[in-house]
Formats: sequence, C-alpha cells, structure tokens
Amino acid sequence: MIFGNLFGSSGGGGRISAKQARQRVEDGEAVLLDVREAVEWKAGHAPGALHLPLSRLAAGGQLPAAARNKPVVVICRSGNRSRQAAQILAGRGADAVDVTGGMSAWAREGFPVVSPDGRPGSVA
Repeated sequence: MIFGNLFGSSGGGGRISAKQARQRVEDGEAVLLDVREAVEWKAGHAPGALHLPLSRLAAGGQLPAAARNKPVVVICRSGNRSRQAAQILAGRGADAVDVTGGMSAWAREGFPVVSPDGRPGSVA
C-alpha cells in the first residue's frame, strides 16, 4: 500500500537525511527499518528501529509486523543497502525511503546508538 507521497516520492527511491529520518520516526510518521546483517545490528542500532537484513528481504522476507502498512524509513551502515531495500519495498507497494549516509550519518549527528540490551552501541 502506498501512503500518499508522505516522503515526497512516488512510493520509493527517495532519500532523506539522518535528521529528517529521526524527526519522521519521532513524530510517528514512519517506522525505522535497519537492513544491516545481525552482527552489525548487535553492535549498535537506532533505538526503536526494527530489524530485517537486506539478504532476507531480497530473498522474499516480509516486513516485521510493526512495519506493515506503514511508511518505512530504511537505514543501513552507509546508505547503499538501504537504497536497495527501499527500492525492493517500493516494488512491493510500500512507501519507503532510505537514509543518505545510513547509521554512519546517524552517529555523526550525535543521535543515540544502542546495543540489543540497551547499552551504548557502535556502528559496525
């Protein structure tokens, strides 16, 4: 389902900054989906992000239940995998954009990065 150009794109392929991503997630306009692999996720991720590795998404994996039928902001380490994931999701009818610069940009902005147990994490 496409969600009415919430991101100023036609349902996918748009890119937004880490600041824009955080604002949209905090405002409840979208969910943040991290598409890095498990070892990267465990090192550190944005608080509240959902996890679905690009490898699983590309193999036909479904969005986590909390992300279904909602606009999605996709993030990875640097922005390459998230761009691919946003395009895959758009092809499935989702309203998805990716974060330019990924978690590296997120961390550079000083935004929190946590490990699965809630302690401070790092971008791997």
